[in-house]
Amino acid sequence: MQQPKRPARNSHDFLGLGPVPDAAAAKRGEPLFTQNCAACHGQNARGGQGPNLLRSVVVLHDEKGEEIGQVIHDGRPQGGMPPFPNLSEAERYDIAEFLHEQVELAANRGLYKHSDTMTTGDAVKGEKFFAAHCSSCHSVTADLAKVGTRYPQPTTMLAHIAWPAGSEPRQAIVTAPDGKKIAGTLVHYDDFETTLKADDGTRSTWPTDTIQVEIPDKLGGHRSLLPKYTDDDLHNLTRYLLTLK
Repeated sequence: MQQPKRPARNSHDFLGLGPVPDAAAAKRGEPLFTQNCAACHGQNARGGQGPNLLRSVVVLHDEKGEEIGQVIHDGRPQGGMPPFPNLSEAERYDIAEFLHEQVELAANRGLYKHSDTMTTGDAVKGEKFFAAHCSSCHSVTADLAKVGTRYPQPTTMLAHIAWPAGSEPRQAIVTAPDGKKIAGTLVHYDDFETTLKADDGTRSTWPTDTIQVEIPDKLGGHRSLLPKYTDDDLHNLTRYLLTLK
């Protein structure tokens, strides 16, 4: 995670942010979030199968991990979130500070630092990794043809490998409060409310905590690789895909 420079207090207050996040705790919380939460909530908590946590009322109202930690411990069974009772209070606090750090980064763009973080990699080894782990779903002559031209920057390519974002609208099945299941396209989905455009064209909006949302996981293969990748694997694969032009 790129560490932000601390904003001046008046700038921080002007943005309406909470207490300045604990940088050391946020750094400890990043791998905990990646291991336990990212599969649903996305890289850096910006949404995946689960809602974008940077818009979560719980995250925005929390100050020292007391609200976030409770949700992590108890889960939200009605929304499909499992409990994580094995995480300690300190670990829950660290995850909370990581989330606060992400909110601050998103709110104040002046905190970002740009750098080329991926300058290494062996294309030959990357090609072998691709053949072993990726070729059953992807083809360098079809969906990935000239992918190195589409994403010429190493950091951008790396992000698409580790956490690809689909460009097509997300399909979902919502179980409404009355038990009726409605299939369609997600128009809006966050911790507050969900809007679905049904297959017949009608739109419905509900408070998110009153419904169940099922989103087919088209990225299951990528998710299964996340805990298996080494840094070298990612760098090698990135370097190989950059050669496809």
